[in-house]
This record gives sequence, C-alpha cells and structure tokens, in this order.
Amino acid sequence: MAFTCVYSRALWGAETPLVRVEVHLSGGLPQFNLVGLPEAEVRESRDRVRAALNHCGFGFPLQRVTVNLAPAELPKHSSRYDLPIAIGILAASHHLPHALLENWEFAGELGLNGDLCAIHGALPMAVAVAQAGHWLMVARASAPEAVHGYPAGVYGATHLREAWDHLTGSSLLPPVHLVPQEMPAVVMPEIDLAQIRGQSQAKRVLEIAAGGRHHLLLVGPPGVGKSLLARCLPGICTPMTETEALALAAIRAAHRETVDPSLWRVRPFRHPHHSVTTAALMGGGHGTHLHPGEVSLAHGGTLHLDELG
Repeated sequence: MAFTCVYSRALWGAETPLVRVEVHLSGGLPQFNLVGLPEAEVRESRDRVRAALNHCGFGFPLQRVTVNLAPAELPKHSSRYDLPIAIGILAASHHLPHALLENWEFAGELGLNGDLCAIHGALPMAVAVAQAGHWLMVARASAPEAVHGYPAGVYGATHLREAWDHLTGSSLLPPVHLVPQEMPAVVMPEIDLAQIRGQSQAKRVLEIAAGGRHHLLLVGPPGVGKSLLARCLPGICTPMTETEALALAAIRAAHRETVDPSLWRVRPFRHPHHSVTTAALMGGGHGTHLHPGEVSLAHGGTLHLDELG
C-alpha cells in the first residue's frame, strides 16, 4: 500500500485555487478510480495516463489505483490534471522519490504516447505558483505564456519522460526565460487622432479622458464623428503596467484566450455590437465554467458602447 500527494491548480474564473492530487495504491483487482468531483474531460484522463505510462516504459500498476482531487467540493474540469496524476502514480509506485515533489506544481495534458500538450490558463496559474514559492512544470508549448507570471521558476517539458528525467536529476531541463519583446507597447489604431480635422474641443476632451482614465460620453447627431473619435482612443492611451497586464491576462485565460507576447502591455479596446446580450456584456456561467463578458475583457482599456440611444 502506497500514498503520495502532488500539487496542481484549478482554473475557476480568473482564480487558480490549489488542488491536491492524492494517489493511493492498494491490493486487490486492478482498477483505476478517480474521485473529487471530476468532470468528463478529467475522467477521460484515466485512459490517457494509462496509455502514456505504458508507452514510456514505466508500466501501469497492477493494483487498485485511487486518485482523489481535493478539495472535493471544487468541480474539476480541463485536461490539466493528466501530468500531476501521472507524476503521482510514478511516485506512489516508487519510480520517483516522494521528497522531490514537495516544492513542485504540475499542469499539462498527456498524449497517448506521453507527449505534453498546452493548457489554457498557464499564466494565472504561474502567478499563484510564484506566490506559493513553488516551481512549475508545464508543457513546453505553455511555458512562454507561464513565464510572464513567473520569470524564475517555470520549466517546460515536451514529453513525460523529460519531466521524469528532470525530477530524478538524470537530465535537467533549463528554466524558461522571459524573452524581451521589441514590439511597441502601443498598437497604431485604424485612424490617428492627428488625422481628424476640426473637432478641437472633442479631441481635447478625448485626450483628458485618456490621460486620466475617465469615463466619457459622446453625444451628438448622427454623422458628426462620435464613433470615429472613439476609435482613435487606443492610439493615445499609455501602456499598461505589469500588474495591469497580469490582471488582464488572468481574465483572458478565463475566456480561453492565449497570451500574445507582442501585445503584452497594450490596452484592450472592446467594441461589442449594439445588439449584445446582457450575458455577453456582463459575463456569466456556473461552477468552474465562468466566462467574463465584454466589461471584464476591457479591463485596463476601453469599452466602446455605440448606439446607446
């Protein structure tokens, strides 16, 4: 009988609460049980993990395997638990020393051949791991996103064997480094404010609103240039701070958007259609499936609502 505990993180809206992946091996007929309120994509990890362990030459324990994802009241979704489950089984079956896993957190989807695939929400997870003082192991494809939230402690592996080699010390992976971006922090808008003739008072108000991050209501008859002026706003906004960029990235992760490093500090400009629904504007969902709306996705930037009348 053997027991081990590995750490991972759930994605609950823009938050990433800690999840303990507990693995217990006991005698009896070979069986693989997964408990802890897993949803369908998590339950399917049993087949992926079994195939990956066999393909990598470790073999799957011919015992009763019970995996508990704690806390049990938190619904678990996403294939991010494949890697921590596999690492936990390796430790419980004495392929890895338990002490090596105390300061690590894992997240990644496993292919049937052991390949590690990218997951959503690597960046907010990395921020939480950094605050906990742990190291983070993710798929190599997720590492460029995660390193923005944790520049000093992210390791990216392409295969389960690579992760095992690093943990045992037989072949160490280099930590992922943040690559400086040479792209400008401001993206030129479709129309530059300097290209608009006249409207000096409106342009002055626009500059004040951009500089002070004030709300702005443009009122006037059709055709005077209200929407045109609003579309010029991104070009005169200052770049986001690192804290603002991290907060926006966490919100986008909840929306299943990946991080574009070249747009890391660019303020968002959201322009929903005038027929947008309340759910799309304000966000919604249930359980762990919380989706931010246009208001949240415009965090730190501009939300342009046209045709309010």
